[in-house]
Amino acid sequence: MGVRVAAALGALLAAALPAFAVEYRSIEAPVAVMYDAPSQKGKKLYLIRRHAPVEIVVLLEGWTKVRDAEGSLAWVESKALGDRRTVVVTAPRAEVRQSDKPEAPLVFEAEKWVALDYLEPAAAGWIKVRHKDGAGGYVRSTQVWGY
Repeated sequence: MGVRVAAALGALLAAALPAFAVEYRSIEAPVAVMYDAPSQKGKKLYLIRRHAPVEIVVLLEGWTKVRDAEGSLAWVESKALGDRRTVVVTAPRAEVRQSDKPEAPLVFEAEKWVALDYLEPAAAGWIKVRHKDGAGGYVRSTQVWGY
């Protein structure tokens, strides 16, 4: 009987995993105010710029609690968020290559805090991205945040 309970529990936990998937979105307003509470009467903590990726933590009517690339938690009006997926460079400089291999030719380098469009996952440890000027390629996942 104990094996059946353990198997059932394991199946239940496996089925629940998608519910805990991390969701990322980006700021679509030109600039968004980050608050300490889900209200415009809350304390204004800082501003965050357009295309910055954020991790969704909590959704309330009209408000979303998010985590930014530096790990800060704050509330933002939900209307400031878009569905566009972006990542931000967290390394001092990220190398974007033609393919998902370290020996691939370099397409461009992106400085810290530059936002890139997230296109799709690639080989283990790589992400396909595109810069706002249209140049694209593959970046190591350890050099960016928001995927």
